[in-house]
Amino acid sequence: MKIKHYWVNTFIIQNDKVKIAIDPGQNLYLFKLRTLLPKSEWSSITHILVTHGDPDHYWQADRVAEAAKAPIICGKNLVKQVGSETLLLGPRSRGIQYSTRVEEVYPLDVGEVVDLKEFQVKGLKAVHGHMKLKLCFGLIKLEIKTGPGERIGLGGIGFEIKIGGKVIVNLGDTLLQKEWEGLKPDVLMIPIGGRVVKNTMGEEEALEAVKIISPKKVIPCHYNCGALWIRKLNPADDEMFKTEVEKMGIECIIMKDGDEILV
Repeated sequence: MKIKHYWVNTFIIQNDKVKIAIDPGQNLYLFKLRTLLPKSEWSSITHILVTHGDPDHYWQADRVAEAAKAPIICGKNLVKQVGSETLLLGPRSRGIQYSTRVEEVYPLDVGEVVDLKEFQVKGLKAVHGHMKLKLCFGLIKLEIKTGPGERIGLGGIGFEIKIGGKVIVNLGDTLLQKEWEGLKPDVLMIPIGGRVVKNTMGEEEALEAVKIISPKKVIPCHYNCGALWIRKLNPADDEMFKTEVEKMGIECIIMKDGDEILV
């Protein structure tokens, strides 16, 4: 089985039966605006997993689904029943508008399992933190809160994916949650870039998460990403993180944009 990483939280998990895309979002850095999942990958995707409705995770989800005729698996709050139609939160709409039609969608709650024959997905608790931003050379401070009626972090959920005799966990954007204790996956994809912005775990919280989850391999993600004119909105020291993870006797793999590994 192959795992490929396309920065932020965009991953592909692929074996000889399926090609799963996680969080096909948009690069929000003004000097490199593009889809995080290259268009050359779109038509061959078999399933799409979405951790929440932020544009860097969700912007291209419906377009990939249309190109590939692939189902979307996502948190239940990204989906709304309107009459006889099941509609998704509009990936590029302003505010909270359930306006997007897709052929097949599986809304998932924490603890629920979707069996897709070739693999299973279980919903894990994920809590998106408030975003604390410093703009204009640090002179303007802005806090964007999450919660009812707010778009940021909407539909937040993590995934425990059982595929080909392996267990892969992707946590999306989240703060540390004690409910993850004892998951023990083969691979853990974990955000580490929340030290400054606070929307996810920073390095120290992520290390605590690794301790309680006890994975075999760790892939840090969602850090040192550009947004607007800021080249590294959510900075993290991945080498320090790797060193500390390896002190626990756990393998840590730093993946750059386009890197792939076999598991």
